[in-house]
Amino acid sequence: MPEVMFAGPDGRLEGRYHHSKQPNAPVALVLHPHPLHGGTMNNRVVHGLFERFRDMGFSVLRFNFRGVGRSQGRYDGGIGEISDAAAALDFLQAVNPNASSLWVAGYSFGAYVGMQLLMRRPEMSGFVSVALPASHYDFGFLAPCPCNGLVVHGAEDELVPEGSVRKLVEKLNTQKGIRLDYRVLPGAGHVFTPEQTATIADMAEDHVQAALNRSRMPLAAD
Repeated sequence: MPEVMFAGPDGRLEGRYHHSKQPNAPVALVLHPHPLHGGTMNNRVVHGLFERFRDMGFSVLRFNFRGVGRSQGRYDGGIGEISDAAAALDFLQAVNPNASSLWVAGYSFGAYVGMQLLMRRPEMSGFVSVALPASHYDFGFLAPCPCNGLVVHGAEDELVPEGSVRKLVEKLNTQKGIRLDYRVLPGAGHVFTPEQTATIADMAEDHVQAALNRSRMPLAAD
C-alpha cells in the first residue's frame, strides 16, 4: 500500500493509504493507540481495521500521530493529536471529494481522538471505537453524540473497566436518534490477540455493512 506524507499542523505526517478503484467509494480514517505507550499506525488492531475497510471497498488511511515514526512534531497531550486527525481527514477528503460516506475508527487513545473528531466534523457518517478509554477521559463533550457507531470492548479489560464503557454507551443511547451498537468480547483484555483482532474486524464489517445498507435503502426507494 502506498506510503504518503501529508501536511499536519505541526509538520509532515506519515501514513499508509489505499485508494479504492470504486467511483465515489466511502472513506475511512483509522487512528492508533497512545503515542507514549508504543502506539503506532502498525498496531495490530489498527492494521486489521485498515485491511478490513480496504476489503469492503473503502479508500482508507492510517497514519502516525506527531512524533511517532517519521511524523514530525512531538506529543501534545491529545490536543494536537486531534488536530493531526483533522489534517488526515482533510487529506482523505481532498483525494476523495465525492466519497459516499465518511467513517472514523480508533483503538484506545485513537478511539478517544476519533470521538473528538466526530464533534468537529458534522459530515461524519459513523464510527468504530475499540477499547474506548471511558475511565481515563471525560466524554461529556458527546452532547449530543453526532452519529451512530460501533463500540467494542474486552470483557476483561484491565485498564478500562468494561462497566465504565457500558455506562457511557447507555447514557449516549438515551439521546434522541442515537443507537450505539455495543459489543463485548469475552475473555479479552485491553491488548488483543491476533484471533481477537480478527473478531473485532468481523464485528466492524458487520456493523459498517449494515449501516451502509440502511443508507442505501432510502436511495433505492426514490
